[in-house]
Amino acid sequence: MDTAYGHIATNEALIAETLEEMTTEEAVRTYFSDIPVMIHIARCESTFRHTLEDGSVLQGRVDPADTGVMQINKRYHETTADTLGLDLDNLYDNMAYARNLYERQGVQPWSASAPCWGKTIAMR
Repeated sequence: MDTAYGHIATNEALIAETLEEMTTEEAVRTYFSDIPVMIHIARCESTFRHTLEDGSVLQGRVDPADTGVMQINKRYHETTADTLGLDLDNLYDNMAYARNLYERQGVQPWSASAPCWGKTIAMR
């Protein structure tokens, strides 16, 4: 995996294994402990859900291309995610791509949900 994009953790397998043992919310809170606003964004975007009860990956209500816990839009980001070796349908990869996106563009990609997360303590 190319770690030049997004400083993706060097011990990915161990982190992914640990995250898989947690609830989605616990995984998000752990993965983004250094970027608290991303925790609030996940709460607003997906209510900490990555999959539905039937096991399918969460898709956006307004735009079905929005995918997973971080609601990454496949139409705009799937090619880049693929280049990085990330599968947006995978919880860990969805968060890893969101971190990469945040490092490149800040919170702008989630501006549509800013009324929900924008006044959180993480933004002060």
